Amino acid sequence: MSLSALGESTSLVEVTNISSFGIWLLVREKKMFLPYDDFPWFKDRSVREIVNVEEPQPGHFYWPDLDIDLTEEIIEHPERFPMRAKHIKKELTEHR
Repeated sequence: MSLSALGESTSLVEVTNISSFGIWLLVREKKMFLPYDDFPWFKDRSVREIVNVEEPQPGHFYWPDLDIDLTEEIIEHPERFPMRAKHIKKELTEHR
């Protein structure tokens, strides 16, 4: 699904695409992909929840509707943070 808005974006961060494999962020002209395999808490969430993303500080992203905080480092190098992803995957599985 491609997402586009009327007019020019004023946000420094925006979700530009949601696919069956993950989501794409555009941050100050830089594209970042968040695959569901590494970021499973975005899978099966509403478009409204996913596109509502803020950047309270440079390189720190927050999804208030999902209560998810990620840094640019986590997005670019999820392999450095495996326990965090496994823990959240377990929580999601237990709550279904």
